[in-house]
Amino acid sequence: MTVRRGTVMLEWPTMKRPLLSLPPLARSLSARLLVLTVAFVMISEVLIFVPSLARFRVSYLEDKLAAGTLALLALEATPDNMVSQELADQLLHNVGAFSAMPEDMGRLSSSKLKGVLALEMPPEVQRVVDLREESMFDQMRGAIMILFRRGDRVMMVIGQSPREPQIELDVTLPERPLRLAMIAFAKNLFGVSLIISAITAALVYVTLQWLLVRPMLQLTESMTLFRQDPEDASRVIKPGRRRDEIGIAQRELAHMQEAVRQAISQHARLAALGTAVTKVNHDLRNMLATALVVSDRIAETGSPEIRKMAPALVNAIERATKLCTGTLAYTREGAPPLTLVRFPLSPLIDEIEAALPARDDHRVAIEDETHGVTIGADRDQLYRLLLNLARNAVESGAERLWIRAAAGPVRGIAIEIEDDGPGLPPKARENLFKPFAGSARPGGTGLGLAIGREIARAHGGELVLVESAGSGTKFRLTLPQGWAPAAATRDLADAD
Repeated sequence: MTVRRGTVMLEWPTMKRPLLSLPPLARSLSARLLVLTVAFVMISEVLIFVPSLARFRVSYLEDKLAAGTLALLALEATPDNMVSQELADQLLHNVGAFSAMPEDMGRLSSSKLKGVLALEMPPEVQRVVDLREESMFDQMRGAIMILFRRGDRVMMVIGQSPREPQIELDVTLPERPLRLAMIAFAKNLFGVSLIISAITAALVYVTLQWLLVRPMLQLTESMTLFRQDPEDASRVIKPGRRRDEIGIAQRELAHMQEAVRQAISQHARLAALGTAVTKVNHDLRNMLATALVVSDRIAETGSPEIRKMAPALVNAIERATKLCTGTLAYTREGAPPLTLVRFPLSPLIDEIEAALPARDDHRVAIEDETHGVTIGADRDQLYRLLLNLARNAVESGAERLWIRAAAGPVRGIAIEIEDDGPGLPPKARENLFKPFAGSARPGGTGLGLAIGREIARAHGGELVLVESAGSGTKFRLTLPQGWAPAAATRDLADAD
């Protein structure tokens, strides 16, 4: 689409690439999320790996104590608590130990275990493990030491029998079978952790693909389609009923796209209007030039009453000619440059009062409360701004107007325009300075206030609505510090 405004061309490029270029799977958000989920689950498993391994070591040693208890109980059933060495070796082989005996034989009564099982030549004990005194930290440290130590040491395990808590015994056994069992347990734990991680990652992947990735792709595709043709209303995204962050993003994107679409449409109409105004101004300027020549002749040859009115007529035609010339230049090159001069406000207010339309056969009076203030500004542009505000007030039903000038908040100049009209309706206040939207009158264009704000900002100032109620409306025009007159020292509160 091409929008023309004077000599400015706005081009919306047409996309020739695919609507949506997705990244490769390896670099996609989903793949990264899958990998991160597996990694986080594995980290969680590592945090519970050492406590699990320590618990496995304790369970293994308690099983050995339980097996040793059964072997000693079998020994108690024999006469004189004696068995052959061959049978003792068989019992110890079933336990997987070198020896088994009560922990304190002298302290045990006749009803407790009294026998001893041992190989004919038991190996020397290299490490003693007392399960009765181990803390959780000692258990984890012992498990890590066994898992990563090479060789085959002989260890004596002291503790209570899991099946007979009143029995305490010592079991001497090799360390290597325990280490092999712990390695097998660690492999199984790692495999289970990997499976859990994969299942969890897959569930998270599917869930986020449904909740996040797919809606994000829809948002991206909508933005891409809308960029191709912003004027097509069918390309505005249709938000769903979701109330989470994605739903908010969809609704905000829909509002933004609709606002952009309307702005482009409005700018296109303004561009067409600018072209038409350019053509009309060209012819109107020629007509006004002819009217100016005729008014000069009337001033020279007419009656005294006509000669008295001729200067006002000439001034009005000259101002209209200037307006047409300036508008023509604006449509070609933008806003015309300001011609700053220093002038008193009172004569300008008199001209504005004379130019106002009559109401019920009498003219609306303007109360001049500028107190002879002289300001620096573009006189014609300021006349245009103030006349628009005054004319809007009269057309809305105001019967009196007040124009005040005083020192602004930052040592600038502030000009207030107040009327006793019915005030602005809420819809007009919401779109006050928007072209074609801020008019309070049926059939109005709303261009007056929009142009007034542009004139104020061209001076480096601002035009704002101070208040609007049933008793009247008040606007304030502020000009910057550099153009404030030395005489304007009164405060606005005093002026009110």
